[in-house]
Formats: sequence, structure tokens, C-alpha cells
Amino acid sequence: MTTEEIALVLKRTSQLMELHDENPFKIKSIANAAFKLDKTDINLEGKSLQELEKIEGIGKSIAAKIIELQTTGTLQEWNNMVSKTPLGVIDLLGIKGIGPKKVGQLWRELEIESIGELLYACNENRLIALKGFGAKTQAEVKKQIEFHQSNRGKFHYAAMEGFANHLVDLLKEKYNTQLVSLTGEMRRKCEVIDKIEILIASENEVNIREVENKANVKIELITCPENEFYSKLFETTATEEHLEKVKSLTFKVKSENANENNYPSEAAIYSSLNLQYIEPELREGRNEVDLARENKIPKLIDVSDLRGILHNHSTYSDGQNTLKEMAEYCKELGYEYLGICDHSQSAFYAQGLKPERVIQQHAEIDELNKNLFPFRILKGIESDILNTGALDYSDDILKTFDFIVASVHSNLKMNEEKATERLIKAVENPYTTILGHPTGRLLLSRPGYPIDHKKVIDACAANGVIMELNAHPYRLDIDWRWISYCLEKGIMISINPDAHEKQGYHDMYFGTCVARKGMLTKEMCFNALSLEEIRTYFEKRKLN
Repeated sequence: MTTEEIALVLKRTSQLMELHDENPFKIKSIANAAFKLDKTDINLEGKSLQELEKIEGIGKSIAAKIIELQTTGTLQEWNNMVSKTPLGVIDLLGIKGIGPKKVGQLWRELEIESIGELLYACNENRLIALKGFGAKTQAEVKKQIEFHQSNRGKFHYAAMEGFANHLVDLLKEKYNTQLVSLTGEMRRKCEVIDKIEILIASENEVNIREVENKANVKIELITCPENEFYSKLFETTATEEHLEKVKSLTFKVKSENANENNYPSEAAIYSSLNLQYIEPELREGRNEVDLARENKIPKLIDVSDLRGILHNHSTYSDGQNTLKEMAEYCKELGYEYLGICDHSQSAFYAQGLKPERVIQQHAEIDELNKNLFPFRILKGIESDILNTGALDYSDDILKTFDFIVASVHSNLKMNEEKATERLIKAVENPYTTILGHPTGRLLLSRPGYPIDHKKVIDACAANGVIMELNAHPYRLDIDWRWISYCLEKGIMISINPDAHEKQGYHDMYFGTCVARKGMLTKEMCFNALSLEEIRTYFEKRKLN
């Protein structure tokens, strides 16, 4: 089992134990371990009981549960809880905004045993009179159920990419052809997908029935004659909107005359229309065809253009690896600099840094920089944007950092006016360097708080604040659809992994995928700047 799978079993076990009023100390221990493991990609496979016990937040009891999961594929404690809980009640635990206590209340007092029954109860206003609920909670529960149902059968691109590429390789080998490609949403690298589409040149039926599909994602195999492969690839990759815009230029994707479909490449298709080649990620039907007609699509950012990694966490707050480990691995990957941005003091749930810990961390950074030269650790912080829009330290502390990523982590239930006002006030703070994950969204789990994107982006432009594209595959926030407006306003984008352990650096790739969808260039990517350029930028900003 993967670390993520183990963390989920532990989390669900602790929730069911709370639902059934089990020992609160035991519940807390299991829940804390699940939270810790969920924040890291540490490989637990092959570790002995003694090695597991040494991992922070695990301990002897949890280590034994991990071994049990690895050896048997299940957990007896989980099985015991499941045996006395209706499956529909377990499903209710996946609805945001109602924890195990409230689920237990709904189950026992209203006899609700499924998500459908809960939605029906909301529509009948049955939750309003329930102790601890009320009209506001009922409205939020209904909203979360509708969000949950609208996302069923959808998957994060990052979770499916490896599996999808594996399928392509298998088909190439099985059918002895190189004319196999991902297509559709996967090829456009959409942040969320609902199926894996694969095109293969074959006159015969193809299948991959022997492949284990653990995620139960829909797999669609599309076949075509060999000479029509690139026409079919073009047709199946793009959205309908993109195809309509291209078809308006008189190109016929489908034709009774097979010779019209016989193109040697997709580039040849665009060339035949006097269009600049349009990368697969861009074929969304926005303004890419108009730009291609005028040869104005820029050279898109590539992950190899990135020179440093900003916004990362260490064991000083809620990270898995020490500052030294984070820095050494960053250097090993070939980057020039690391921006460390542990949580600020108000983030008590993440062991946010009190002023004395900031001083301690800065002293360690100074020592590490001597040993790691010419690589450099930059002194940053992820400062909570407080409910008032203020940053989370006094000016005396704020001025000691090289740069500050300002982010919202608390009081997320805001209307658009409040959220926009809160962000703009933080952006107007002269110490704010980068606005972090501006909507706070978690793809497939939590919609972002509503903001007036134009007003926030305009404020960033007016105050010289950089916009973060948080590269964690669950965030990818700012949404790529707003990157063009940022660029129009002259705002640079920083692709930040928000890494809580060193393997998290590799999420930079997923951030780059969606940055390309937004037509981000190397020139407008903040962390494509060299170390010297970054340091000069920070120093000038502090002087201003």
C-alpha cells in the first residue's frame, strides 16, 4: 500500500472510532498519524517496525498498524468499525463540513444513512431544528453535497498520468506500433479528468483487459487507420470549441476522401491552414486559434526553465524533512536556490513559527549557506493573511525575511466581497512579495472561496506583487484561465510546489503543465530568474 492509501485508512478508522465514541486519546493518536502521513510522500514500504517507530508522529502502536496494513492489506480495527456501520453512513464522512460527531447525530436522531437521504433532509429543512446545526449549517451541507456529487467519477491529472503513460507503453508493445498516443483531456493536461482516452492506429479491435485498473477510471480506446492517425489525434485532442474555430477556416477534419486525412504530423495540419502550431495543452477553444493566425503564440514555459524553488516547508513547521535535507535535495536536483516558507505563528495547527523560532531558523540558514555555496537558501515565510487582511507578524519580524508569501488558511467561508477585500489588503502590505494560492481551493475536495479575480490581480499589478501558481496537484491555484490577465497586467507568475517534503519538489512539473495552458513564458515566470536576479529583485523591493 502507498503512504497515501495507508493515511486514508488511518483517517477513516479514526473517524469511525469517533462516530462510535471510542477512546478519544486513541482516536487523536491515529488521526494525527494520518494527518502527518498525508503531508508526505515518504516511502513506508520495506521499513521494519523499529524504523517506522522512529518516524515523527508514528510511535509503536501506529507502526504496528502500518505493518498490518502492508502485510494483510487491511486493518482489523477498521474492519471492526465497518462491521457495525452502514456503508451509507461511512459515505457521509466524505462530505465536507460535517465531522464524525455530526454524522453520528444525523444517523441516530434523523436515521439518515446515505448522502441522498441527507440531501433530501436538507431540502425538507430537517436539519434546522437539530442541535448544533441550524439554517446556515444546513445550507453549507447542501452546497457541499452538490459539489461532491458533481465531482463523482473525476480524478486529478497527476494521479492518472503515470498509469495512462503505462497503458500507452503496453499498447505499443502489444500491437507493435509507435502510433499510440494519449488524447483528449489527458493530452491537454487538464487539471481534472474523467477518463483516459488513447488513440491507436489499428484496423482491428484492441483491448487492455489484462491491466488492473485500481482507480476504476474509465478507459476509452480509439482506433483509426494508420494513414489517418494524425488527423484523428488532432480531432480527439481538442475541445469542440477549438475544432469549431479551426473548422471555420474551411479545414475538414473528417472527409470521405481518405487522402485529405493523410497528414504526416499535426504540425502539417496547422501549416496547411497557415496557422502557427498550437501545442496540445492550448487546444481549449479560447483565443489560441486567433493568436496562431497572427503567429503570436509565445514559446511556452518548460520545467527545465525553472532555476529555483520557492514556497517550501521544513520540520520547523509542518514539513517532513529538515531544512538541511530540503536544501541539499534542491541543490542535488540542479536548482540554484531554495525559498523556505514555513508557516507563520497563527498557523498553530501547523506548528507555525513564533518570533524566536524565526531567529533560530535564520541562524541555521546562514550556516547552511556557507556550506552549500554557491547554492543559496532564501529566508521566506508563508504568512497567514489574518481575517482583517493583516500579515501575521509585526514589521520588526517581517523585515527580517528576504520575501513573504501571503496566504489565507483560516476563516475560509467568506463571500466574494469579504474575500476580495481581505486579499487586497494583504497585497497592499509593502512586505508582501507573493500572493499564495489565491482562492484556497482543493480540486475535487473544496471549492475556492469566491474572489473578484480582476480586482485582486489589478491590486497585485498596482503593488508589484507576484502571483503564485501553487503547483500542488490538488491546488493548481491560481487557475490557469486567469494567467493571461495576469500577464496582460505585467504580473509575473511564480510556480511554487508548496512542498512539505523533498519529493514534493517534483510537483513543479504539474504546475508547469497548467502554466503552459495559460501561455506562461519563461520571461514572465518569476522562478525562472537566476539567483542573482532574484536576490536583486528582493533587495530592490525591500528598499522601496
